[in-house]
Amino acid sequence: MIPPGSLLSARSLHKAYGATPALDDASFSVHPGEVVAVMGPSGSGKSTLLHCLAGIVTPDSGTVTYAGQELSSMSDARRSALRRSDFGFVFQFGRLVPELTCLENVALPLRLNGVKRTRAESTAREWMERVEVEDIAAQRPGEVSGGQGQRVAVARALATSPKVVFADEPTGALDSLNGERVMDLLTDSARTSGTAVVLVTHEARVAAYSDRDVVVRDGRCRDMEFAS
Repeated sequence: MIPPGSLLSARSLHKAYGATPALDDASFSVHPGEVVAVMGPSGSGKSTLLHCLAGIVTPDSGTVTYAGQELSSMSDARRSALRRSDFGFVFQFGRLVPELTCLENVALPLRLNGVKRTRAESTAREWMERVEVEDIAAQRPGEVSGGQGQRVAVARALATSPKVVFADEPTGALDSLNGERVMDLLTDSARTSGTAVVLVTHEARVAAYSDRDVVVRDGRCRDMEFAS
Protein backbone atom coordinates (compact mmCIF):
# COMPACT_ATOMS: atom_id res chain seq x y z
CA MET A 1 0.00 0.00 0.00
CA ILE A 2 1.30 3.48 -0.92
CA PRO A 3 1.60 5.78 2.13
CA PRO A 4 -1.31 8.27 2.08
CA GLY A 5 -0.40 11.70 0.73
CA SER A 6 2.91 10.62 -0.82
CA LEU A 7 3.92 12.27 -4.09
CA LEU A 8 6.58 9.77 -5.09
CA SER A 9 6.97 6.27 -3.73
CA ALA A 10 8.76 3.02 -4.44
CA ARG A 11 7.80 -0.39 -3.18
CA SER A 12 9.80 -3.64 -3.07
CA LEU A 13 12.40 -2.55 -5.62
CA HIS A 14 14.95 -5.07 -6.85
CA LYS A 15 17.78 -4.17 -9.20
CA ALA A 16 20.88 -6.15 -10.09
CA TYR A 17 23.80 -5.48 -12.42
CA GLY A 18 24.83 -8.93 -13.57
CA ALA A 19 25.23 -11.05 -10.45
CA THR A 20 25.61 -8.00 -8.21
CA PRO A 21 22.44 -6.85 -6.43
CA ALA A 22 22.16 -3.05 -6.15
CA LEU A 23 18.68 -2.94 -4.58
CA ASP A 24 17.09 -5.76 -2.61
CA ASP A 25 13.47 -5.11 -1.60
CA ALA A 26 13.80 -1.34 -1.18
CA SER A 27 10.80 0.85 -0.30
CA PHE A 28 10.65 4.64 -0.08
CA SER A 29 8.24 7.59 -0.11
CA VAL A 30 8.32 11.39 -0.05
CA HIS A 31 5.52 13.94 0.36
CA PRO A 32 5.12 17.40 -1.23
CA GLY A 33 7.33 19.93 0.56
CA GLU A 34 9.23 17.21 2.43
CA VAL A 35 13.00 16.75 2.44
CA VAL A 36 14.04 13.11 2.88
CA ALA A 37 17.70 12.14 3.25
CA VAL A 38 18.70 8.79 1.76
CA MET A 39 21.72 7.70 3.77
CA GLY A 40 24.16 4.83 3.70
CA PRO A 41 27.81 3.99 2.98
CA SER A 42 29.34 4.12 -0.50
CA GLY A 43 28.11 1.26 -2.66
CA SER A 44 25.00 0.67 -0.55
CA GLY A 45 22.55 1.39 -3.39
CA LYS A 46 21.65 5.03 -2.66
CA SER A 47 22.29 6.33 -6.16
CA THR A 48 20.59 3.33 -7.77
CA LEU A 49 17.50 4.05 -5.68
CA LEU A 50 17.55 7.70 -6.78
CA HIS A 51 17.91 6.71 -10.44
CA CYS A 52 14.96 4.32 -10.16
CA LEU A 53 12.84 6.99 -8.46
CA ALA A 54 13.68 9.45 -11.25
CA GLY A 55 12.85 6.96 -14.00
CA ILE A 56 16.43 6.93 -15.27
CA VAL A 57 16.88 3.25 -14.38
CA THR A 58 14.13 0.63 -14.61
CA PRO A 59 14.06 -1.78 -11.63
CA ASP A 60 14.01 -5.52 -12.28
CA SER A 61 10.88 -5.75 -10.12
CA GLY A 62 8.83 -3.57 -7.80
CA THR A 63 6.96 -0.35 -8.51
CA VAL A 64 7.73 3.37 -8.57
CA THR A 65 4.64 5.59 -8.42
CA TYR A 66 4.60 9.32 -9.11
CA ALA A 67 1.41 11.38 -8.67
CA GLY A 68 -0.63 8.19 -8.76
CA GLN A 69 0.91 6.71 -11.91
CA GLU A 70 3.49 3.95 -12.19
CA LEU A 71 6.62 5.05 -14.03
CA SER A 72 6.91 1.61 -15.65
CA SER A 73 3.59 2.20 -17.41
CA MET A 74 4.90 5.38 -19.04
CA SER A 75 6.69 5.52 -22.37
CA ASP A 76 10.36 6.50 -22.50
CA ALA A 77 9.28 9.83 -24.01
CA ARG A 78 6.89 10.50 -21.13
CA ARG A 79 9.54 9.70 -18.51
CA SER A 80 11.99 11.99 -20.30
CA ALA A 81 9.38 14.75 -20.32
CA LEU A 82 8.89 14.32 -16.56
CA ARG A 83 12.62 14.79 -16.02
CA ARG A 84 12.45 18.07 -17.92
CA SER A 85 9.33 19.45 -16.24
CA ASP A 86 8.37 17.79 -12.94
CA PHE A 87 11.82 16.65 -11.77
CA GLY A 88 14.92 18.74 -11.03
CA PHE A 89 18.45 17.45 -10.46
CA VAL A 90 21.51 18.59 -8.50
CA PHE A 91 24.61 16.41 -8.77
CA GLN A 92 27.87 16.33 -6.82
CA PHE A 93 29.89 18.16 -9.48
CA GLY A 94 27.09 20.34 -10.89
CA ARG A 95 27.30 18.92 -14.44
CA LEU A 96 26.83 22.31 -16.03
CA VAL A 97 27.29 22.58 -19.80
CA PRO A 98 30.76 24.14 -20.17
CA GLU A 99 30.06 25.82 -23.53
CA LEU A 100 27.07 27.77 -22.15
CA THR A 101 27.10 30.76 -19.83
CA CYS A 102 25.77 30.28 -16.31
CA LEU A 103 22.58 32.10 -17.30
CA GLU A 104 22.13 29.84 -20.31
CA ASN A 105 22.69 26.78 -18.12
CA VAL A 106 19.90 27.82 -15.76
CA ALA A 107 17.61 28.59 -18.69
CA LEU A 108 18.40 25.32 -20.48
CA PRO A 109 15.64 23.09 -18.99
CA LEU A 110 13.09 25.81 -19.71
CA ARG A 111 14.29 26.07 -23.31
CA LEU A 112 14.08 22.28 -23.67
CA ASN A 113 10.45 22.55 -22.51
CA GLY A 114 9.70 24.98 -25.34
CA VAL A 115 9.84 28.24 -23.39
CA LYS A 116 10.95 31.17 -25.54
CA ARG A 117 14.46 32.46 -24.94
CA THR A 118 13.47 35.86 -23.52
CA ARG A 119 11.10 34.38 -20.96
CA ALA A 120 13.43 31.49 -20.11
CA GLU A 121 16.36 33.79 -19.48
CA SER A 122 14.21 36.17 -17.45
CA THR A 123 13.12 33.30 -15.19
CA ALA A 124 16.70 32.04 -15.02
CA ARG A 125 17.94 35.47 -13.98
CA GLU A 126 15.33 35.62 -11.20
CA TRP A 127 16.54 32.30 -9.82
CA MET A 128 20.17 33.34 -10.05
CA GLU A 129 19.30 36.40 -8.00
CA ARG A 130 17.56 34.20 -5.41
CA VAL A 131 20.67 32.03 -5.00
CA GLU A 132 22.95 35.10 -5.13
CA VAL A 133 24.93 34.36 -8.31
CA GLU A 134 23.41 36.93 -10.66
CA ASP A 135 26.84 38.60 -10.96
CA ILE A 136 28.28 35.57 -12.83
CA ALA A 137 25.42 35.23 -15.33
CA ALA A 138 27.65 35.94 -18.33
CA GLN A 139 30.52 33.71 -17.20
CA ARG A 140 31.01 30.08 -18.19
CA PRO A 141 31.20 27.27 -15.58
CA GLY A 142 34.99 26.96 -15.94
CA GLU A 143 35.37 30.59 -14.90
CA VAL A 144 33.56 30.36 -11.54
CA SER A 145 34.27 28.73 -8.18
CA GLY A 146 32.91 25.36 -7.15
CA GLY A 147 30.49 26.95 -4.69
CA GLN A 148 29.20 29.38 -7.29
CA GLY A 149 28.82 26.60 -9.85
CA GLN A 150 26.82 24.48 -7.43
CA ARG A 151 24.49 27.39 -6.67
CA VAL A 152 23.98 27.77 -10.42
CA ALA A 153 23.08 24.05 -10.48
CA VAL A 154 20.54 24.62 -7.70
CA ALA A 155 19.01 27.50 -9.68
CA ARG A 156 18.83 25.28 -12.77
CA ALA A 157 17.11 22.51 -10.78
CA LEU A 158 14.47 24.89 -9.39
CA ALA A 159 13.89 27.08 -12.46
CA THR A 160 11.16 24.84 -13.90
CA SER A 161 9.25 24.83 -10.55
CA PRO A 162 9.65 21.04 -10.27
CA LYS A 163 7.53 18.88 -8.02
CA VAL A 164 10.55 16.78 -6.96
CA VAL A 165 14.25 17.66 -6.75
CA PHE A 166 16.79 14.83 -6.68
CA ALA A 167 20.06 15.90 -5.05
CA ASP A 168 22.87 13.33 -5.28
CA GLU A 169 25.68 14.26 -2.87
CA PRO A 170 25.15 17.97 -3.71
CA THR A 171 27.83 19.17 -1.27
CA GLY A 172 30.37 16.38 -1.79
CA ALA A 173 32.78 18.57 -3.76
CA LEU A 174 32.41 21.67 -1.55
CA ASP A 175 33.98 22.92 1.66
CA SER A 176 31.75 23.03 4.73
CA LEU A 177 30.83 26.73 4.41
CA ASN A 178 29.78 26.48 0.76
CA GLY A 179 28.08 23.16 1.49
CA GLU A 180 25.93 24.78 4.17
CA ARG A 181 25.07 27.65 1.85
CA VAL A 182 23.97 25.29 -0.92
CA MET A 183 21.85 23.22 1.47
CA ASP A 184 20.21 26.34 2.91
CA LEU A 185 19.33 27.54 -0.58
CA LEU A 186 18.11 24.16 -1.77
CA THR A 187 15.93 23.28 1.22
CA ASP A 188 14.55 26.78 1.85
CA SER A 189 13.62 27.29 -1.79
CA ALA A 190 12.08 23.84 -2.06
CA ARG A 191 10.01 24.16 1.11
CA THR A 192 8.79 27.61 0.11
CA SER A 193 7.44 26.22 -3.16
CA GLY A 194 6.23 22.89 -1.76
CA THR A 195 8.79 20.88 -3.71
CA ALA A 196 9.76 17.45 -2.42
CA VAL A 197 13.51 16.83 -2.11
CA VAL A 198 15.19 13.42 -2.26
CA LEU A 199 18.66 14.03 -0.82
CA VAL A 200 21.30 11.31 -1.24
CA THR A 201 24.18 11.74 1.20
CA HIS A 202 26.49 9.90 3.56
CA GLU A 203 27.17 12.99 5.66
CA ALA A 204 25.25 13.51 8.90
CA ARG A 205 25.66 17.31 8.70
CA VAL A 206 23.90 17.32 5.32
CA ALA A 207 21.20 14.89 6.44
CA ALA A 208 20.44 17.27 9.32
CA TYR A 209 18.66 19.51 6.81
CA SER A 210 16.07 16.81 6.12
CA ASP A 211 12.72 16.14 7.76
CA ARG A 212 13.56 12.46 8.12
CA ASP A 213 16.17 9.88 7.13
CA VAL A 214 15.88 6.63 5.20
CA VAL A 215 18.89 4.32 5.44
CA VAL A 216 20.06 2.08 2.59
CA ARG A 217 22.39 -0.77 3.48
CA ASP A 218 23.43 -3.58 1.13
CA GLY A 219 20.63 -2.58 -1.23
CA ARG A 220 18.00 -2.88 1.48
CA CYS A 221 15.91 0.15 2.35
CA ARG A 222 13.09 0.29 4.85
CA ASP A 223 11.01 3.46 4.89
CA MET A 224 9.10 3.50 8.18
CA GLU A 225 6.11 5.05 6.37
CA PHE A 226 5.48 1.59 4.92
CA ALA A 227 5.50 0.04 8.39
CA SER A 228 2.71 2.27 9.69
